[in-house]
Amino acid sequence: MFNSTAILRKHGIPVTAQRLALLRAVGARPHATADALAEAVRAEIGTISKQAVYNTLGTLVEKGILRRIQPAGSPARYEGRVGDNHHHLICRSCGKTVDVACVVGERPCLRASEDSGFRIDEAEVIFWGTCPRCLGKDGAQQAGPVKPQDFCEQTNKPPN
Repeated sequence: MFNSTAILRKHGIPVTAQRLALLRAVGARPHATADALAEAVRAEIGTISKQAVYNTLGTLVEKGILRRIQPAGSPARYEGRVGDNHHHLICRSCGKTVDVACVVGERPCLRASEDSGFRIDEAEVIFWGTCPRCLGKDGAQQAGPVKPQDFCEQTNKPPN
């Protein structure tokens, strides 16, 4: 990921064993929830409170060291890949989350049809589907790509 000690010092954050363990956990488990990260840190160093994990994650996101994503219907997830405005692909069955490069390649990747006077600097896109492992379960058939006409005009979401 990066030199955790140096990045914490650069941002004026005191270096502690808990913070270093949390950064290692995020590096090893990108897109993990705060609860999963807390378990990983406890397995490595022993005791850490859930509140300390949440507070530290909040600070690291605020400083731009970590990125927080919160897909609809899912708890927040954290990753160390920041600053490139990449997007995500999430499996509807198991929740597996993978990074997808910027759709166009430059910030903000997409252009809004109407900006309402905003200066847009980021676009967040989440692609939803079914991962290869889940497609193989229970004889599931691999479907083709979702087409624009597959989305509801009012909600811009796939029909249930």
